[in-house]
Amino acid sequence: MIQTLLIANRGEIAIRVARTARALGVRTIAVHVDGEERAPHVRATDAAVRVPSYLDVDAVVAAALEAGADAVHPGYGFLSERAPFAAAVATAGLTFVGPSASVMERMGHKDAAREIAQAAGVPVVPRAEASDGAVPRAFPVLVKAAAGGGGKGMRIVRTAAELPEAVLAARREAERAFGDGTLLVERYVERGRHVEVQVLADAHGTVVHLGDRDCSAQRRHQKVLEEAPAPDLDPGVRALMLDAAVALAREVGYVNAGTVEFLLDVESGEPYFLEMNTRLQVEHPVTEGVVRVAGRALDLVEQQLRIAAGEPLGFAQDDVAVVGHAIEARVYAEDAYGGFLPQAGTATHVVWPSASDGGVRVDHALESGQVVSTAFDPMLGKVIAVGADRDEARRGLLDALDRTAILGLTTNVGFLRALAASDAFAAGPLDTAWLDRHALPEPDDADARAIVGLALRGELASVAQAGPWADDGFRSSGGSAALVEHGRTLTPPSGHWHRHDLDDGLVRLAGDVPPAVGFVRRPGSAGPGSAGGASEVVVRGQRFVLGPRDTAWTGVSAGDGTLAAPMPGTVLDVRVAPGDAVAAGDVLGVVEAMKMELALAAPFDGTVTSVDAVVGSQVALGAVLFVVEAGE
Repeated sequence: MIQTLLIANRGEIAIRVARTARALGVRTIAVHVDGEERAPHVRATDAAVRVPSYLDVDAVVAAALEAGADAVHPGYGFLSERAPFAAAVATAGLTFVGPSASVMERMGHKDAAREIAQAAGVPVVPRAEASDGAVPRAFPVLVKAAAGGGGKGMRIVRTAAELPEAVLAARREAERAFGDGTLLVERYVERGRHVEVQVLADAHGTVVHLGDRDCSAQRRHQKVLEEAPAPDLDPGVRALMLDAAVALAREVGYVNAGTVEFLLDVESGEPYFLEMNTRLQVEHPVTEGVVRVAGRALDLVEQQLRIAAGEPLGFAQDDVAVVGHAIEARVYAEDAYGGFLPQAGTATHVVWPSASDGGVRVDHALESGQVVSTAFDPMLGKVIAVGADRDEARRGLLDALDRTAILGLTTNVGFLRALAASDAFAAGPLDTAWLDRHALPEPDDADARAIVGLALRGELASVAQAGPWADDGFRSSGGSAALVEHGRTLTPPSGHWHRHDLDDGLVRLAGDVPPAVGFVRRPGSAGPGSAGGASEVVVRGQRFVLGPRDTAWTGVSAGDGTLAAPMPGTVLDVRVAPGDAVAAGDVLGVVEAMKMELALAAPFDGTVTSVDAVVGSQVALGAVLFVVEAGE
């Protein structure tokens, strides 16, 4: 077995790898950049080495040698699918926990992977370029990066006029994310499901699949909810994809854990090969939640480490069974009801559901007081629920998200909860563009205001009576208990409620009528009953701030022609200067944060009167970047 493992990553995946390594008696080494010396992933390992960047191949390899590591686990993201990194690790005499650099090079590039898939008899999505490789014959098409994954460098194009801008944006994003701006243009399937197959292969010729997953709940090609097994699949189609995934892994000589992704056309029922991810996937916990080998749960990181150490897999395909259902929700620092724009700030209070409640797993690296910046991917953690069937897992996820609270910055937990509770998701899998076509209703703050009213009274005398009115709870009588705060009526809901005072003024309220759980905090106060300040509330995962409001404008463009930064980030592109004439929709500049780009467009025909954006500069949320004056 490997003796010392350097984990070339950060956040929840580094913690997750360290947990398994420690259980196997393997010493673990973290890498960190300046400012992350005490980050959760550093504290989860036995030792740590500073590097100038998580993307610096030479520095990470040098760190492994300095720490006396004999193996490197890349996690996902960062360098995990960079063939030069795998090659550098091998050249240094270390074991890379993953496929070889040559296999990664072939499968990590989507155009090369297409050819290998075709050689293995796996169907692929038709290319869309014209014979000369220029303008596609028909639209819509999907422009996507040939390297990497994670939805980066992808644009849907519906007209020839949109193509040049889409190509520029996709190439720029791909170069920044993967160091490779090569693009593919394929026919876009309007209604498709994203189904993937987990494979394991050892160095002794054994290749098995571990069932399938459905990752169709996506927004802008980024996965939101993932589940295993993929529901409502035709048995013949399932068998075709499982067999194709194993055949593809054999064809390329794959070793270690990998994922073969397919696009299932909902209209025709035809599956098409999309790509192979030559690493562990973010959604691997749902596979771990349902796969049993000889009746026992499987740890994919353990299997990765054993395979990398040269051990045989130790089981065959017939030993693999899928039992029950698992659903994972990805928690992001983003405003899901404000264009999914990245958010940044200090997570003043963080409450995750307890794994001891049964059927719930949380993989995270976020704790109270932690600063969330735009320097890294906005994913903060994952909440996974397992049940005997899909509906039990879904209801378990709803309960877990109800008990998740992140205060201090906006996250997508409320959105995840609303999506999982929706009739559409409950009925079965969504298609990949469902969230692009359907907007979930914005949450109303009535329940949040009621919860604040309850907290402010409670101080709402605790009752010390016998029977159901014992002093472990308190009861609101409804309308007569209404309070007024900052001109808002705060009416406590009726019912029997339990109050738990948590750390630093945070109160958890649990009741026997909806909303079931609420978290309240008045910033700057000793508790929710103190005067002054705003009340910060999380109900069903959704964060509200009641009281004095932040007046920073967060739209893309204002009616008066002022365009401000819709998120804290970096100015990537400035295309105009004062005095330039522009038409409505012309792109004036581009802002990027957490790997997401947003173009700022002219709101109407007119003249640019002010440009305060500079390429490469950091801008704050709400900073005025451009001003356009309307024409006559």
